[in-house]
Amino acid sequence: MINLPSYFANISDDPLANAFDEGRHAHPQRSQNAVSKEDTEAVWEQCLDTPRSVPGMAYVHIPFCENHCLFCGFYQNPWRPEAGPAYVDLVLKQARSFTGRKILEGPPLRALYFGGGTPTALAAKDIARLVSGLRDVLPLAPDCEITLEGRVFSFTEDKMEAAFKAGVNRISLGVQTFDTNIRRALGRKRSKEDVIRTLETLVAMDSGAIVIDLMYGLPRQTMESWYEDLLITDQIGLDGVDHYGLSLIPGTPLLLSIEKGKLAAISRKELGRFFAKGAEVMQELGWQQISSMHWRNKGYRERSVYNFGAKTGWDFFALGAGAGGKLNGLGLFNTPSLEMFSKQMESGALPIMGLSRPGRLAPLLDVVKTCIEHMRLDPVAIQKGHEACGIGGPDVMQALLPLLEQYQAAGLIEPHYRFHDLTCAGKYWHVQITQRITQYLSALYLPNEQTGQITRSPAGATHPTMPTERKHQHVR
Repeated sequence: MINLPSYFANISDDPLANAFDEGRHAHPQRSQNAVSKEDTEAVWEQCLDTPRSVPGMAYVHIPFCENHCLFCGFYQNPWRPEAGPAYVDLVLKQARSFTGRKILEGPPLRALYFGGGTPTALAAKDIARLVSGLRDVLPLAPDCEITLEGRVFSFTEDKMEAAFKAGVNRISLGVQTFDTNIRRALGRKRSKEDVIRTLETLVAMDSGAIVIDLMYGLPRQTMESWYEDLLITDQIGLDGVDHYGLSLIPGTPLLLSIEKGKLAAISRKELGRFFAKGAEVMQELGWQQISSMHWRNKGYRERSVYNFGAKTGWDFFALGAGAGGKLNGLGLFNTPSLEMFSKQMESGALPIMGLSRPGRLAPLLDVVKTCIEHMRLDPVAIQKGHEACGIGGPDVMQALLPLLEQYQAAGLIEPHYRFHDLTCAGKYWHVQITQRITQYLSALYLPNEQTGQITRSPAGATHPTMPTERKHQHVR
């Protein structure tokens, strides 16, 4: 028996602050089942011998950082300049191992994403040969979005020029804030003036989309400094910007500093007000919201192909230590240890830590995640997703109706023709909404499978309990 109220939101006059009692998680759960270690190699070989049939991408992980930013929970390896050339060799070797396999057949890849870590830490010549080498090996679409992620620190003009010349057409930098005092408190080395100068240089090169991450809820940040960050973003002429709420991750230097009283955290209930202010200002400036957290400028150069595909079930190759991907529906996670990954690549061993098969409900859950990423639930698409599962059961939209009506009452969605559009509060809480809808559908259609569930605290708050899904770092 499903406890429907356990999936509900809180009803209040302030849904931005009170719709859910717990903090937000970075990514909703995937519907998947682990492949046993004994079967991993055989299953992987079968995957490689099967052409792809859905849109595809590739993700390349560069697991080095020049310093450990206080808020970051993804730090792995300190950057050493001498490590760059050897690591690029390993990634290219892994990519070339696909040559001649049917996995390269099928739809061309729509995005190639260099993430981390800090890809811009690589030397200019290594950036160039990594990008060029992968373009030679992978079946990229003519309009493939090629993103180089990184930081302002050490991203010199020779690296910019090398990246663009090699084929990069999108740069995504983790700025977080322009405010020098707040940047210093976070362990960022470049001043406001340095950051603006670097971004203006990139914009002036006019060779690709220039995108940044901004964060709200940072220690010492005020609504006035957040507003100033948004104005600067527009004035520079950037193509896109992500608005991320600060997550206090256990074990990070930032949380330790807050626990010791060295820095003060903005209350979780205030975060929604920063989100709403960000949305208000971007709309006033004429920017277009293309996902719950991402905004595109008026020039329409920004497409955010990779970020959309990664959240909505596309296939993507995973290259490099710690990279995660999905091919022919098979989830994979490369060995995260740089030392172990290097040994495996050099010896010819399989550099994969784990594989997982898609759950039976994956087509439906992927459609739900796609809809929410687009900020709009589409009953027609959801119905088709249910039919693709081939599992029968009750009419999916009829089953969802009580949940959607409750979310409307809670101020999270509103009807719009046949659709259910997310409100500002719904966009802020989009991860929680995704988790609850997918968990509810899993409990409804697959009640006897381990799909993650929601438990209730003694006070009545809801908390998800599920396997964690590690993703590459989007916030640098």
